[in-house]
Amino acid sequence: MAENPSNTEHDFPSTIGKPAQRALLAAGYQRLQDLTSATEQDLLKLHGFGPKALRILREALAAQGKSFKS
Repeated sequence: MAENPSNTEHDFPSTIGKPAQRALLAAGYQRLQDLTSATEQDLLKLHGFGPKALRILREALAAQGKSFKS
């Protein structure tokens, strides 16, 4: 039986919402650190992921001195 992506452990801020979390997990992003290999445009193409989630994740990455791929 395949693992349900929404049950996968992750460290994304919960404020991005469940649809955005599921979209990230389904796309193979498991950790905030993984997002440094993605552009903002890559993430906005994901179904269920929008500008609010992008802003929240941008701020979370910046707090760690990291950013999305340019």
